[in-house]
Order: sequence, then structure tokens, then C-alpha cells
Amino acid sequence: MGLSLIQLTTLLTLLSPAISQNLASDPGRSGAALEIVHLYNDLYPQTIAVSATGRKFSNYARSLDPANIAYTVAELVTNTTERAYPSAEINSPPGGAINYTTNPPTGVNYPNYLIGVQSVVIDPADRLWILDTGRAATPEGVNVPSTPGGPKLIGIDLTNDTIFRTILFPPTVAYSDSYLNDIRFDLRPAVTASGRGIAYITDSSQEGRNGIVIVDLGTGESWRHLDNTPEVRAERGFLPFIWGEVVYTLPPPGQIINYAGNFGADGIALSADGETLFWSAVGSRTLYSIPTERLRDRSPTSEILAQASVVSRGQKGISDGLETDSNGLIYAGNFEDNAINVYNPGNGTVQVFARDPTIAWTDSLAVAADGYVYFTENQLWRTAAYYPGTDRRVKPYVLYRAKCPGNGTKVNLQ
Repeated sequence: MGLSLIQLTTLLTLLSPAISQNLASDPGRSGAALEIVHLYNDLYPQTIAVSATGRKFSNYARSLDPANIAYTVAELVTNTTERAYPSAEINSPPGGAINYTTNPPTGVNYPNYLIGVQSVVIDPADRLWILDTGRAATPEGVNVPSTPGGPKLIGIDLTNDTIFRTILFPPTVAYSDSYLNDIRFDLRPAVTASGRGIAYITDSSQEGRNGIVIVDLGTGESWRHLDNTPEVRAERGFLPFIWGEVVYTLPPPGQIINYAGNFGADGIALSADGETLFWSAVGSRTLYSIPTERLRDRSPTSEILAQASVVSRGQKGISDGLETDSNGLIYAGNFEDNAINVYNPGNGTVQVFARDPTIAWTDSLAVAADGYVYFTENQLWRTAAYYPGTDRRVKPYVLYRAKCPGNGTKVNLQ
């Protein structure tokens, strides 16, 4: 016997109270208003750099997507198009980014070409720096080791788009399985004997040793601190959840499923006064810091002093990139809550800065001179490197911006 419409409605009301009641639910959006700046419809982007005049640049890591062949650095020309930067030629190493004559294959060792760039950053003097890992992935997704000449730091003068500095990392600093991830600059003359400033870099390697790399921009010398200490490593068994999905890695054939949070020290930020360096691993919710003088120290006991100086700043959510504004706020993604958070070193608290359902894997953030924080959303956990092993990314990838609170702007350490 069938039910009448009235009987069916009454039954559904009894079985599903939510139909007849206004229950509390997650609003999904809060905080700062987001503006779409750029839509990436072509290659797969990671970081964003914005100059004082508003020029915008991104990198496209060949280690994260083998299809990033046409270029690994580009300038954003319109809100939907990009072009290879500083030229198509430097983005195209002869024979490709991988040397298949070695066993196993390796990244090519060309110091005058871009192999596999992971980060682009504008320094306080409004110059663009390109951080090249020297690594790229095979079509099967195997990230090949680098060879000397590949891992490097390149400085570009934006007034004429020419290279003014190339710093090669020795194999004692950039190991063959290192992954030089992100970089921040302090150009104050007093911080180095050369008077040309210093840079701090995270090594987020999934295969090798994590740590902090320091570079004297005047002499070109580089060294490491905090090598493989627990604070720069991913936490064992770390398991994130994004958009209601559990995230495991699904590595190349012949390997087994692992925890997804196996990136070590990744996001990096300098305090507004340059005296403290902040970082976090993707495989951790904890923010750490260290006085920068401990990293610049190269005395015989400098590593002992550095390890003794690390401070846990507490949890701030799962993040990739970090950034600082002139008010000292540290911006960090929060993958699991579709949010950008801010950590206030002045009182030790974390607050939600912006929240939106389209926020998930915030790869990088950059505070610009216009008073906005720019950030990329690139769906990294949906690549074929993660369970279930299929590419589930949906183009376009997005570059957003939001106004910094309290008239915050770009930090000017020079």
C-alpha cells in the first residue's frame, strides 16, 4: 500500500529533524575579502612574487609536474596568461632538464639554464631571485637527483631584466637529494662582513636531510644549520585531511604508500626586524623559530648553539608557505580549515585571517608593497603523487590577494 503525499511528508519530517529545524552549520567563509588576481590555465604554479611596480612572477617546478616543460619561471602578463622569464632560452636547457645518460638519470648541470625552480622572491631592493633545485621529475614521476651546477640562486635586475648574480651551491650544501624550497632575504649591511646581505633557505627534501641553508650574498658562500634535527623534519605518522579527504602519498612504481606529511622544513619567514627566522614543515602543525644570529654563526660550536636556540611557537595549522608583514604578523595556510591564519609573535596567539571553501593547499604567500598579501592555491594534494594515484586537479589554479590588516606592508630589511 502506497503512502499519501501528506503521510510521506510527515514521515520524512520525523526521520530528518534537519528538514524542519534551522540547525547550526559551518558558514565556510569569514575574515578578509579575497580578490582573484590571476587564473593559471596552462602550467602548474607554486610561488608568487610581486614587485614594487606591480609586476608578478611565478615558478613552475618540474619536480612536481613533469608537464612543466615550456618554462619553469614566468611573468604574469595578463590575468590569465604568462610568458617565460627572463627568456624562453634560459628556461630551456639543451636536451631537457634530465640527463638520461647517467644511471640513474640526474638533473643536468647547466649553471646558465633553469633546471627545476621551486621559488621566486622579490627582495627588499626590488630584485627578483630565482631558487633552482636542479631537480626534475621523469614522466613516471621519479624526482631525479641533482648534480653540481644545477642547484643555484639567480638574481635578476628588474629594471633591465638581466641576471646580475648567480650563486652555485656546492654538493656539501645542496645534496643530490636536497630540495631547496623557499627563501627570505635580509639586505642590511651589518649582517655580513661582505655588507651585501644574507639569505635563508629551507631544505624540504622528502628523501634526504632537512635543514636551513644560509647564503652570504656578497661572497656567495653557503652553509647549513639544524641538519636533520627533529624541528626541521616531518613528524612520523603525520596524516592530513583536506576537503574531507585523507591524504596519503602514492610514490613512483616499486614503492609503497606512505604518510603524506613527509615534506620537511618548507615555509620560511623573517621577523620584521630580521632578528628571528620562523619555519615549519608541511608534515607538522608546529611553528618554530631561531635567532638569525645563530644561523649566521660559523664558529666551531655554532651548531650546538643553534640547536639550543630553537623555540617552539605552538601550533598554527598545516602550512606550506609562510610570510611576514611590516607589523610582524606571520601568515600561514591552514589546509584542514580552508583558511589563512596569522601568528602574532607579540602575544603568541593564532587567529584566522581569511577563510573560504576554495582555499586548501596554499603553496606560497607574498606580502607586496601595495599592502596586500598574495597567495597561490594549486591543489597539490590532488596530483598523481597522492592517493589514489590519479591526477584530480581542476584548472584553473588561482592567485588571490587580500588586504593586510593594520596597514601592514612588505618588510624592508636593507
